[in-house]
Amino acid sequence: MAMNSIMARNFYDRAMPMISLTNATLMRGEQVLLQNASLAIHDGQKIGVIGRNGSGKSSLFACLMGQLGLDSGELSLPEGTRIAHMRQETEASAQSAVDYVIDGDERYREVERHMNAADKAGDGAQIAHWHSEMDKIGGYDIRYRAMQLLSGLGFSADKFDNAVSTFSGGWRIRLNLAAALMAPSDLLLLDEPTNHLDMEATLWLEQWLNRYQGTLLIISHDRSFLDEVISYVVSVEQQRLNLYRGNYSSFELQRAERLAQEQAMFEKQQRRVAEIEDFVRRFRAKATKARQAQSRLKELDRMQKIAPAHIDSPFQFEFPEPERIPEEVLAMDKVSVGYGDKALVTNIRLIVRGDTRIGLLGFNGCGKSTLLRTMAGELTPLAGEMRTSKYLQVGYFAQHQVDVLDQRASPVLLIQRLDPSAREQTIRDFLGGFDFRGERINETIENFSGGEKARLALALVVWKKPNLLLLDEPTNHLDLEMRHALTEALMGYQGALVIVSHDRYLLGNTVDEFYSIHNGRCQEFEGDLHDYEKWMQENSKGSTGTSAGAPENSKGDRKEQRQQAAAQRQQLAPLRNEIKKLEQKLDKLHVELKQVEEKLADETLYQESRKKDLTTLLQKQATLKSEADAVEEQWLEKSETLESNS
Repeated sequence: MAMNSIMARNFYDRAMPMISLTNATLMRGEQVLLQNASLAIHDGQKIGVIGRNGSGKSSLFACLMGQLGLDSGELSLPEGTRIAHMRQETEASAQSAVDYVIDGDERYREVERHMNAADKAGDGAQIAHWHSEMDKIGGYDIRYRAMQLLSGLGFSADKFDNAVSTFSGGWRIRLNLAAALMAPSDLLLLDEPTNHLDMEATLWLEQWLNRYQGTLLIISHDRSFLDEVISYVVSVEQQRLNLYRGNYSSFELQRAERLAQEQAMFEKQQRRVAEIEDFVRRFRAKATKARQAQSRLKELDRMQKIAPAHIDSPFQFEFPEPERIPEEVLAMDKVSVGYGDKALVTNIRLIVRGDTRIGLLGFNGCGKSTLLRTMAGELTPLAGEMRTSKYLQVGYFAQHQVDVLDQRASPVLLIQRLDPSAREQTIRDFLGGFDFRGERINETIENFSGGEKARLALALVVWKKPNLLLLDEPTNHLDLEMRHALTEALMGYQGALVIVSHDRYLLGNTVDEFYSIHNGRCQEFEGDLHDYEKWMQENSKGSTGTSAGAPENSKGDRKEQRQQAAAQRQQLAPLRNEIKKLEQKLDKLHVELKQVEEKLADETLYQESRKKDLTTLLQKQATLKSEADAVEEQWLEKSETLESNS
């Protein structure tokens, strides 16, 4: 059955909900979450609910579901509004996965019970009535629809009838999501739906939600996901609910414009913009692929515009410069990685240099995490040779890093174990950048939230001053502000980086090249993340062939292809030389521009007596920027020509 008809069946007898919250005050214990907050949500709106951890987002959902009452004010929903929500906990049971998802449709289960009772009683009239009801709600194909949801969320067909108790916590959360999508609803509440999804399942969910016809409220820390799904943002700010029109990126720009007007923020904003501009210059100097360069420069330009929106973030940290950065950090030659006798990825040839920044892409279970564990030295290669520099200092963040933290230790104690000579004030200042302040730094972490533990685990990695960062899903459990702070910190990081993440915003802003793992092979992916999303949608997990952009060659063709490649290199040599000259010219312009901007930072320049000097420097700055833009445009154009002919 086509998805459109599934969606239509999901909305039989739809109501027209409109949520109205008026002068609402909501408290949790002594903490005031909302005070005199008002909000109106209309039928069909798709809204992202954002705010810092503990600001009251989940409590707002609990109010909408009737699980929590307001301390004052009024909440109104149309009578009969059907609300579906994503549960956060799943008890282990012997029930099959597909039956668990079907349970999400409570009306179906009700009609099913009545049908069974009528059959048992032999009541012909009731049997006819309930069969008619079952047909009306599309109940006869419900099992097929449940299996479609499971498949879309990454479950293989041979797992559909497995007991719920056989699945891990992350897969049970996916079951909860499937059950919420199965429920006929006028209002759908989703709390962190992408937390345990890979990129493939996240893209599928985006498409499903874009077809959803009801009112949708989502709490999510995945900004790329929000941008694709929502058209409004409700931001919990200073105990109020502020509604913004547009997706998350639009919200950031609106908030940036507002905060940029506050003069007290100005100097801090300018420093942040300057840091990002410096990163842009460094990236341009080493960019080798026009397509990736265009995508990256566009993201960096956007980062500059939204910088003011995050000036009041509680997270301010950076990766200290490593003590030593070897030219070659790690090298793999014909390496195979896996467990026991089972190799997941074979014949890996990879050199990680001191400034390498790689994003690993691939379907769930293809071996990305296994490759990172091997690089980190936790697993031994099954075949081949892995060489590491004697100066190698690894900072490894694993998916389940949070689970291995000593729950009875405090943040201060965990750092002191890493560095017994560290001064307490130095530790306090460092932890403050991760928003651990006051007595919080001396509390045992057993009662910390998942987000706080993830922040702490990252802090421990940062403290080590690594020259090779290996990050496996580092944004799980992190809120939007912390994700943004991590992105900025990684942009300024001076060492080598290899990262696995389904956070497309993080990948798009922090890596220079992508490698995809597919069908047991690890090869460079020629393209940006948008290209990879298209490729994912065109290829299933069971597909054959090699990674996109890296087709296999038969032995008989190799000699001829080598000859063709040599001829092509000779033909393209003049173009490569032109590109090299443009890069050198661009570097020179950036050096001159930086010198001018350093002079413009001199406060005495703005005195009346130096007005002529100021005018001269401003004119020179404008000229240099114009020249740099023109050279960059030529560089991109010629790089594209080279790329298309290579």
